[in-house]
Amino acid sequence: MANKQEVDEQTTLDKLNSNLGSASEKIAENKNVILWVVVAIVVAAALVMCYLFLYRNPQVNKAYEAYNDVEIKAMGNDSIATAEYKKVADKFSGTGAGDLAALSAGQALYEQGKYQEAVKYLEDGMTGEPVLDANTLALVGDCYVNLKKYDKALEYFDKAIKKADKNPQICPRVLIKEANVYDEQKKYDKALSCYEQIRDNYPEFQPGNGATVEAYIAREEARLGK
Repeated sequence: MANKQEVDEQTTLDKLNSNLGSASEKIAENKNVILWVVVAIVVAAALVMCYLFLYRNPQVNKAYEAYNDVEIKAMGNDSIATAEYKKVADKFSGTGAGDLAALSAGQALYEQGKYQEAVKYLEDGMTGEPVLDANTLALVGDCYVNLKKYDKALEYFDKAIKKADKNPQICPRVLIKEANVYDEQKKYDKALSCYEQIRDNYPEFQPGNGATVEAYIAREEARLGK
């Protein structure tokens, strides 16, 4: 007569066999579903490859060709260059060359004083590259300063500082832009804070024009009666 241990072991084996049998039955029942899922994945991958090789890559190549042709078409004429960059940006939006064309158009429009239109193209030209995007956001802020939309300008300057991620060349320069806006709004305490951030976090930075950060701090403190 089998002892209790043998009975328990047999019961465990029976349960294991039963579970494995149930699992096999479920796999058999669902094999058609699994097959169709695999087929769907393969088809989706094929479609992606077709898109990349038959449409996307040729579009990208065309975009760069069009971007490189702009200066040839413009022959040094800034107005023509701007118009051509806009065409490339509009036609090839979402490609690397389209982004570069949008940035070129945005900068040219800014220099021509067309600030609102410049904002559109500068925002369309965001590339995901931190340094380039930080500078682009700062230029959008400059557009809003010229449009006298100071709160909007400050919003974009803040975005530029965040995107720059403590870059010692970009952040202090944008902080000075912010300070100038706060001075225009007569918010001298906030302007002072901007200069103090430069002094504390970017001690090597020099504003230029013979001035020092300490001189700007002293000016704001004088305005605040300190």
